[in-house]
Amino acid sequence: MKQGNKYGLHRVIEPKGVLPQPANQIDNNMDEIYDNEILIDVQTLNIDSASFTQIKEQAGGDKQKIAEIMLDIVAKQGKHRNPVTGSGGMLLGTVEKIGNALKGKIDLKEGDKIATLVSLSLTPLRIDKIKDIREDIDQVDIEGKAILFESGIYAKIPTDLPENLVLSALDVAGAPAQTAKLVKPGDTVLIIGAGGKSGMLCCYEAKKCAGKDGKVIGIEYSEKSVKRLQELGFCDVVFAADATKPVSVLEKIEELTDGKLCDVTINNVNVPDTEMTSILCTKHDGVVYFFSMATSFTKAALGAEGVGSDVTMIVGNGYTKGHAELTLQLFRESEKLRQIFTELYA
Repeated sequence: MKQGNKYGLHRVIEPKGVLPQPANQIDNNMDEIYDNEILIDVQTLNIDSASFTQIKEQAGGDKQKIAEIMLDIVAKQGKHRNPVTGSGGMLLGTVEKIGNALKGKIDLKEGDKIATLVSLSLTPLRIDKIKDIREDIDQVDIEGKAILFESGIYAKIPTDLPENLVLSALDVAGAPAQTAKLVKPGDTVLIIGAGGKSGMLCCYEAKKCAGKDGKVIGIEYSEKSVKRLQELGFCDVVFAADATKPVSVLEKIEELTDGKLCDVTINNVNVPDTEMTSILCTKHDGVVYFFSMATSFTKAALGAEGVGSDVTMIVGNGYTKGHAELTLQLFRESEKLRQIFTELYA
């Protein structure tokens, strides 16, 4: 086996010298793997929400066109990085082969079923066939192969939870794990996009961390999602609003907080132009966590400056230490959370 670079530089075709994620094209030849790679027989791709929403809109909701767009992305780049959003997703598959340099050094063996916890935007991927597109949960079943680099992180699929539930949850595991780090007892927390996958997990974790003296406020676009959140009881207050209209949302938040605003705001939406809603609704010394891949750094930075807001803004890193374990444990703690995720995503 040929020796590979820890971060996958050996797979980069163009431009040379960059890492696989920003590269325009990477090598997705699976006939021979490098000594520090893991070859995966792929079962399901979980496309990130912002990316899948954009692809669906581009395809006009037509499944055949969605498949064509996805196949074209992989054919051109050797990976699934949405050229519009720049994001990818993650995958579920079975370990087919482990490079010689990794054998005995990792807790994997051939035949193990895993979910990758690194983005498809940097993962060498070959799609041989698209078998099914479940557009309501952003998942695509395929026949194909993928490569996990030595630096890549993964989670073994537990036996006590349904696979599709695990895949859906692990795709957004960074959000509830970061919530656990950011929210303190007594905090007022705003969750924008509270009814989606990451949103519901964040609501549950925020309520647990804020405690009885804290307050969790959820915003959702649809009345259906608002009703579902009210029934779950993870938020103290839930209301329907368009998060792209910051002034009207701010007025409601001022009303709910007696003008004090929020200590922590977590943005989980999959559409652009919600940066200023997050910033305006947060106290000057508060924290805004942008988990959404639709976030514009320029709009957030210049927008905060333009309104004189001294909020701390955190980019939604999809990884934080222990995030997979923390997220899956939430389903063991909360029967309500497990039931709703099973109903919607499994």
